[in-house]
Amino acid sequence: RAGPSFPAPGAGGACAVDEGRVVVETAGQWLHEDRRQIAAMLRLPEEQVVVRYAAIGGAFGGREDLSIQHLLALAAWKLRRPVALVWSREESIIAHHKRHPVIVRCRWGARRDGRITAVQSTVVADGGAYASTSAEVIKVATLFASGCYEVEHISADGYAVYTNNVPSGAFRGFGAPQAQFASEIMVTRLAHALGIDPVEMRRINLYREGSREPTQNVLPPGVSVRECLEAALAHADLERGQKSDAPLPAYIRRGVGVACGIKNVGYSFGYPEQATATVELHGGATIEHAVVRVGAADVGQGAHLALRQIAAEALGLPLERVQMITDDSSQAPNAGSASASRMTLMGGRAVHDAARAALRQWQDEERPARATVQFRPPATTPLDPRSGAGTPNYCYGYVAQVVEVEVNTLTGQVRVLRVVSAHDVGRAINRQQVEGQIEGCLAQAIGYALLEHFQMRDGKVLTPHFSTYLLPTTLDMPEEIVPVILERADTNGPYGARGMSEMPLVPLAAAIAIAIHDATGAWLNQQPMTPERVLRALEHRDTSSR
Repeated sequence: RAGPSFPAPGAGGACAVDEGRVVVETAGQWLHEDRRQIAAMLRLPEEQVVVRYAAIGGAFGGREDLSIQHLLALAAWKLRRPVALVWSREESIIAHHKRHPVIVRCRWGARRDGRITAVQSTVVADGGAYASTSAEVIKVATLFASGCYEVEHISADGYAVYTNNVPSGAFRGFGAPQAQFASEIMVTRLAHALGIDPVEMRRINLYREGSREPTQNVLPPGVSVRECLEAALAHADLERGQKSDAPLPAYIRRGVGVACGIKNVGYSFGYPEQATATVELHGGATIEHAVVRVGAADVGQGAHLALRQIAAEALGLPLERVQMITDDSSQAPNAGSASASRMTLMGGRAVHDAARAALRQWQDEERPARATVQFRPPATTPLDPRSGAGTPNYCYGYVAQVVEVEVNTLTGQVRVLRVVSAHDVGRAINRQQVEGQIEGCLAQAIGYALLEHFQMRDGKVLTPHFSTYLLPTTLDMPEEIVPVILERADTNGPYGARGMSEMPLVPLAAAIAIAIHDATGAWLNQQPMTPERVLRALEHRDTSSR
């Protein structure tokens, strides 16, 4: 179980104003959904609730559920006085929902030539005491139970279970990392059982253009996982990775792991998906400045800059002449949540189309020119309850990684030396931001794989501080991260862009586990892969070999 652990704990303020409105200022991921829920709780029309966001870095899904927003609104509305609330670190760690702990029980079968023929999987997620997004997370985890591989026969059952634990909810990856930790390890173990190189096993079975996903639907165009794999291998230089500049002690072992991943971009399974933006053009003979209104949360991922760049490019204006209004539910239209790796594709496409529409009005002599556009991607559908058939997603992101690790067989300590992470981003709107997303997400992924362990006993939280809930530091980061950016344009995104901010987290834990096995011959099937668990796996290996 892992938590979002963003740097700033929950905090905000609220007041009731004379016009009969309540104004809430805090940090979150979806202005208009926060407004809708607060209005419902206070039994007010939505127009009487204003939500404003501070651009505070860090969310990772942890700010999708209401935490303090409704408490602030209720207190301000009842007291008719300005109020503020700041959680302690302990309160923030305990109260925000966590990643779903998931147990995957699976069997995989293949022919001697390496072609995977069947997958049977049962996925069970601990949803905690309240539902939150458990119903959706378990669908995603079950969908990806067979990873990113063509499999003719699939049986996958998913269960989200109420327990007496803290609630589980949305967290970067949304079920995909848990499922593909299992699927990537299983592909590798199957390859070993068949005497086939694990990379070659992936080449035989990976999705390609025209492949069908487990729901019997043809994958959306832009299936690039094979290109990601080849690009990662080309940049990894595996022969170099296996060599050390100096002789290593006998108790230090090095290994390499390769893993691939897939993750949906945008909302799934028929959930309504849209983004709306308004662009205003002001000036006389020429456009002096543009105003872009789009309700898009920036939680450190740089969404506001990316959207501003898209608008400037569409209008042919320098960046400094584009003004953004993004963080006020009464001033900016609904662009959906900053989640599911969707904001660049969805919000960006709405901004692009609104900018082009406003430009056409400007050319028709309208002053000021103003256009509002709502973008809707291809529709998704719920899954058939009997057959599992359906169109779950309109877009996917793909990733492949090569990881080199060093294992101390005396202490069980695992050190990640090098990560090559290859991504198809469609089109990099801001290359520096994309590289930053890859590096930052890998830091979080290392914590998820090796360190972070939210623990409870008898209903009490044992890890309520960063002194007990351990996060990766600079000393835990790889000596080298190689981000590899591929650009295969997506038909939905602005200038071909697609989302990628969750993708680096999806396969990394599996790649580390595979690298540990390559180094030591021991398999780890549980996260986090702490030194204690590594030592137990080594002991089990030695016992099994006797």
